[in-house]
Amino acid sequence: MGKSRARRFRRAPFSPAGPEQRRDGEGDPEDEPAAELLEKLQHPSAEVREFACASISKLLQQQHVIPAFLQRDVVRCLGPLLMDHSLAVRETAAGALRNLSACGGFEVCDDMVTKDIMTPLVALLKECSTGLDANQLSPKKCRVMNKNYIEDIANEAINLLWNVCECNNTAVSIFNKEGCLEAVLHCMKKFSTNVDLAISVANCLQAVTEDNPDLLSSFNASAQQVLETVLLCSESTMKHVLLRTLIAGTIWNIKDSIPPGSLGSMVNAILKIFSEALAIDAGETIIHMHEAEKNRLKLAVEAETEENMSDVIDNSVLSEDDNMEELPKGKVRRENDVSDLLPFDKWELKEVTALLMAQQTALEIIVNMCCTEDPSDDEWEELSSSDESDLFMENSYNEGSGLLMSPLCLSDEVNSAFLNNLIPKKILEKTAFPNSVALDICMRNPSWKPLIKKLNAVQCRALTCLHSILLVSDVDCLGGASALQSLAQHLSQLVFSKTELLADTEFLEAITSALRALLQTMASKNISQCMSPEQLLALCEAAIHSSNASVRVNVVSILGISGSVLAKGQDTAETLKMIGKFLLEVAMKESSLVVAGEALDALFDVFADGKEAEKAAVQIKLLPALKEFQPVFKMRMRKEGKGQYSTDQLCVLDNVKMNLRRFIAYQETLGKTPT
Repeated sequence: MGKSRARRFRRAPFSPAGPEQRRDGEGDPEDEPAAELLEKLQHPSAEVREFACASISKLLQQQHVIPAFLQRDVVRCLGPLLMDHSLAVRETAAGALRNLSACGGFEVCDDMVTKDIMTPLVALLKECSTGLDANQLSPKKCRVMNKNYIEDIANEAINLLWNVCECNNTAVSIFNKEGCLEAVLHCMKKFSTNVDLAISVANCLQAVTEDNPDLLSSFNASAQQVLETVLLCSESTMKHVLLRTLIAGTIWNIKDSIPPGSLGSMVNAILKIFSEALAIDAGETIIHMHEAEKNRLKLAVEAETEENMSDVIDNSVLSEDDNMEELPKGKVRRENDVSDLLPFDKWELKEVTALLMAQQTALEIIVNMCCTEDPSDDEWEELSSSDESDLFMENSYNEGSGLLMSPLCLSDEVNSAFLNNLIPKKILEKTAFPNSVALDICMRNPSWKPLIKKLNAVQCRALTCLHSILLVSDVDCLGGASALQSLAQHLSQLVFSKTELLADTEFLEAITSALRALLQTMASKNISQCMSPEQLLALCEAAIHSSNASVRVNVVSILGISGSVLAKGQDTAETLKMIGKFLLEVAMKESSLVVAGEALDALFDVFADGKEAEKAAVQIKLLPALKEFQPVFKMRMRKEGKGQYSTDQLCVLDNVKMNLRRFIAYQETLGKTPT
């Protein structure tokens, strides 16, 4: 088999709670409000402009409304309001642009940069940075007392900056050239009093520092000191756990600016943060926080009941001449305003959300730490084939060893920190299914239901992380042969305990990637496999129909690994026949050339050597089948290759094509032509 690469995660842009979906049967009335609201942005009254910005911000969370606003040049209408005389207008304008960037996606962010949103945005950030120390409060009445407009504007602006920099390289270049780092780091210094602002800054920093060597020189000792101060913060809330995790990710991104002598301690500090985040039981946290929410709401209801009783007593002594409309007004207000019962911040739910985001982020960064080279974004870079055909022929055919993956190596600093902080153990714990009690709580509470997707995402990231760890760690570091066999049993239980999960593409890709890496590692060390060939065939037969090509690649690779091990044993010809037939059918009928190439590669491994393999190859007529398929594969490469596949994929396929020719020649020299 060829190499299996660790997947590198790239951060996803911020998205709101979820754009509202258009209901069937609704008309298309958004054109009129778009025109009307954009016109109000020019109104001389600041309150009218603020209202218009707030209304636009709400509408832009509905994706089907966005085109109507884009047609009316909403970016150029809102952009100047970032520097409006009214702080309230600045905040709502920034919020509207933030929602546009989050819900509009990459193309909209590109359009925003093209229309020069960065000029007023950078100016606003620098003003906010200068004004933070002034602690300017709201200039108008506000339900939230002591509202700090400068910090709230900065929060919206930094989220907008994060979104456009995530999507657009020009925005990142402007960030570098305009010295935005100093402004956002100044906002970070508010972490002890405004953790939400600090988290926004940390998200933005992690985005702009990824693959951005031009920014490294800006991280001088003073800038690094700001990050280190946050990293050493001892606050134990889940939001602070998320903040430290994001800052640890940023420090990893700028590791090339760290003095070599400090690299070891830096890596250890980062992984200590990740280990602490992963050690928290998300299921138990959900149970605890949900109970806390119930108690808080219960106390709020009791307090309101007491207040209502007090109102009744007070009003009962009023004379008939008094204005008796006050009590009904109070009652109406309480019935319509549920903010006392359901506070806007929902802090318990936000705490759990922050924890799950921290754990997902930590796992994604650990995956990236395992990447020894920077792959392209192309998903197919994960897919394998033989990179060195001559070595393939020499090792596989002359020595009969098969070409199995040679583990990559972690740097000494990272490997040592992994072990010191029990990272493999923490990752394994996160691969388990979420707590059933916690899932039940989420299912029964609409506002908590989105957590189910986040819980599943953490499990999938942990499986992907496990895949990466297996590729780069030595067997002894993983606990030896017995630990790997136990891991194989654990993964088989995950696969076969809930058959409905085979329809979950993300889970299926993660579990098959982990299983593939595990079987490669075990085979390369001659460790006996715990999963039977029949189990693996059952998994592969189910997963080969997945719409995700990476899943299909994984399962044929798994069969290739299993088959190559079986070929060295005795009385395995019948099982090898089943594997061979399956792989042949995939190679000949698969719509994706990459998957077909992987199936051929797997066949080369399975039937490279061994008496049982030779016997099975004759019985399934492998050689004539491949000779007949060879010109078909070449023709498909000529017709489909250049238009549908990347340069990297074509290199892989060229190797497969050459190996197919050599494998056929090798089989012919064995005299295995059918009678």
